Amino acid sequence: MSEYTVPAVWTWENEAEESKNLGGNRPTAGSRFEQTLPVGDADLQLYSLGTPNGIKIPIMLEELKALGVSEVEYDLFLINIGKGDQFGTDFVKINPNSKIPALVDQSQEPALRIFESGSILLYLAEKFGHLIPTDIHGRTETLNWLFWQIGSGPYVGGGFGHFFNYAPEKMKYPIDRFTMETKRQLDLLDKTLADREFITGDTYTIADIAIWSWYGRLVLGELYTGSAEFLDVDSYTNVMEWAKRINERPAVQKGLAAEYKAID
Repeated sequence: MSEYTVPAVWTWENEAEESKNLGGNRPTAGSRFEQTLPVGDADLQLYSLGTPNGIKIPIMLEELKALGVSEVEYDLFLINIGKGDQFGTDFVKINPNSKIPALVDQSQEPALRIFESGSILLYLAEKFGHLIPTDIHGRTETLNWLFWQIGSGPYVGGGFGHFFNYAPEKMKYPIDRFTMETKRQLDLLDKTLADREFITGDTYTIADIAIWSWYGRLVLGELYTGSAEFLDVDSYTNVMEWAKRINERPAVQKGLAAEYKAID
């Protein structure tokens, strides 16, 4: 492999060819084509995909249903990020950052858009009064860990997952770097869960939903083929027990099995 010489100013190579792919990466934001997204009858309109970030919201909504909340019916529409659905005009109006999941609450006037999975989890928890403690200590601890996942997750997905599973060639330096960080995070969770049932203590919260969708699925072998063995996930016994415990929750299984409707 030849050494990369860093230019003074970065330019996008093969721009003309690569820009033909509607779902491909570009160094610019915004919509790429006209789009009309379907809108169902439920108050909550969810546009998502079954990725670690995407599954958080169906799980949250099913957990709220299990708690007896009656106002959480939702329409779930599939946004195929491989085909570039997230760059259509209607989706960009909901989330200008062109990432899933995105939610519209039609019960608000005017309809309210919510994007970023952590923001959606917090919005739903506060709107319906569940899965986030009301006391200052419990609430703050829940937010500590919710924001920890939002900040740490990209090292696992965009870092470890990309270079271990998706990059066109295996490169030792980035794999070593992001494996080191992923294992450090797993060790942190393992130490945290040594004396508590859930991430923030004895109570299941939105922090568990957010973290399980990445780290629980990772140790259960549901992310990145071969990564569970590579990361020696069985050595994180507390994380593994927690991951299995949450995986057995009926609402979690319902969220994972939620049916996505086509947008066209």
